[in-house]
Amino acid sequence: MSVIYVLLTISVCVAVVFFTAFVFSVKKGQYDDSYTPSVRMLFEDELIEQTTTSNNQNKSETE
Repeated sequence: MSVIYVLLTISVCVAVVFFTAFVFSVKKGQYDDSYTPSVRMLFEDELIEQTTTSNNQNKSETE
């Protein structure tokens, strides 16, 4: 039974270490992404153009 307590204590300690490392990396800006928002705008424009072109083609085919 004492082995379970030891393993539980070790697993909680490891979890606390990983959580601390995660919080530290978030505060340091490890997960900040400054490149994608500028590129995302370009991809949205392409999708809108394709959708409008498809809608125009569908309207011509039905007429």
